[in-house]
Amino acid sequence: MFKRIFACTLAVLLIGMYVLTLILGLMQDPKTTDLLMASIGATILVPIMLYAYQRIYALIHPQARDGSDKEQ
Repeated sequence: MFKRIFACTLAVLLIGMYVLTLILGLMQDPKTTDLLMASIGATILVPIMLYAYQRIYALIHPQARDGSDKEQ
């Protein structure tokens, strides 16, 4: 359940960054290019970091792999 909440929160964050970039682009803000580059970078880096965190967590907590911590 925690993974789903975390994933949804990060998806909303990424979508929010793109919406902000679009709005500032339509308003012709001079920082739009920088925000677009930050949004693209976050789109690439956030999933990579999440995957790395999951792998590290699985290595540190091997008992979590067998599903014993799942909610009923």
